[in-house]
Amino acid sequence: MTPTAFEALPLAAPLHRVLRELEYTTPSPIQAQAIPLLLQGRDLLGCAQTGTGKTAGFALPILQALHENPRQVRPKGCRTLVLAPTRELAAQVGKSFTTYGKYVRFSQTLVYGGVGQVPQVNAMRRGVDVLVATPGRLLDLIDQRHIDLSQVEFFVLDEVDRMLDMGFLRDVKRIVSLLPAKRQSLFFSATLAPSIVDLARTILRDPSHVSITPETTTAEKIDQQVCFLAREGKRPLLEQLLRAQSNAAGQKLTIVFSRTKHGANKLAKSLCASGFPADAIHGNKSQAQREKALDRFKKGLTPVLVATDVAARGVDVKDVGLVINFDLPNEPEAYVHRIGRTARAGAEGRAVSFCSEDELEYLREIEKIIKMPIPRWDAHEWHIESLADRHTRGKSFASATAKPSGNGGRGRSRSRRR
Repeated sequence: MTPTAFEALPLAAPLHRVLRELEYTTPSPIQAQAIPLLLQGRDLLGCAQTGTGKTAGFALPILQALHENPRQVRPKGCRTLVLAPTRELAAQVGKSFTTYGKYVRFSQTLVYGGVGQVPQVNAMRRGVDVLVATPGRLLDLIDQRHIDLSQVEFFVLDEVDRMLDMGFLRDVKRIVSLLPAKRQSLFFSATLAPSIVDLARTILRDPSHVSITPETTTAEKIDQQVCFLAREGKRPLLEQLLRAQSNAAGQKLTIVFSRTKHGANKLAKSLCASGFPADAIHGNKSQAQREKALDRFKKGLTPVLVATDVAARGVDVKDVGLVINFDLPNEPEAYVHRIGRTARAGAEGRAVSFCSEDELEYLREIEKIIKMPIPRWDAHEWHIESLADRHTRGKSFASATAKPSGNGGRGRSRSRRR
């Protein structure tokens, strides 16, 4: 039976104490399903997006085990390894362990790039209970013999789909090969594509399955719109939207997504020059720069954050009222994660996507994966009706040329580019 209150979960007193202080009363669906299974020692395959509470879903059972079975960790070793795709997500996971483990005796360190490795090496020299790491820096320190994974009891692979999107498959497989065979493994992904399921089979033993969201869904409370316009119309429309957002009541923060790092820098600089306080975050920024930008954004000091897809995961800011896709992503799954930065924690949000002529195919692929057309927003002076018509005709052509199948004619479209 799924517990309906945190008090019903068989957690240790120190964990219940911190949950009461945080005023956590009702577990989220993934917490209610995952925590009892993990307390039983089961491996877990979880399908859940960020913002569903999955970090507490795995952190609480791990902290419970560390509390009930304390033991000395050998130098350079760790009892728990959490692998995350980005520095931001690693930092958030580490913060969650610190928060939930307030009354539990345990040691933790974070290992990721963009900062000096000396403090990380020094922390690992003593050994830690919880190590949260990104793949690249972790393998660097393993190769330098600063980290030994032979003591890992709990292995968490978080945001697996993003990990694979970023090209970490080979790194992940190498890290898994260094883990002891006897361990409890947890595998979380927002989508369960065949490649992800195949990877899970190599990592998990007889896992329990928890699926909170259907494969690639978009939040119901997000008002999605698409604008058809020329590339030169994007800047003035962006400024119009930002001006309206700054004058609106409620959530004032906006994330603008750019496809490239250079584009993000250029756009943030030009917005500042036009009177819109903005900052950019992307993979070329140092960790200190990224953390400073996020902190200023959360406080509303720079209410516009221009980001590449590095910010589509792991950035959980509750007051984001508007997401603008200045450039449509060339990976359709990224659209879901981008717009998921708004409408957090039950709030409502708006997502506006700009589509120029060279992005029509991207839009078609996005609408296929979210299984719905994105409503058009034409009430702006840069609207190009011929582009909107081309998109509509393209969808009609795809439907007309779909190969009939045994499912009532609903086949795969031949018009999709390979």
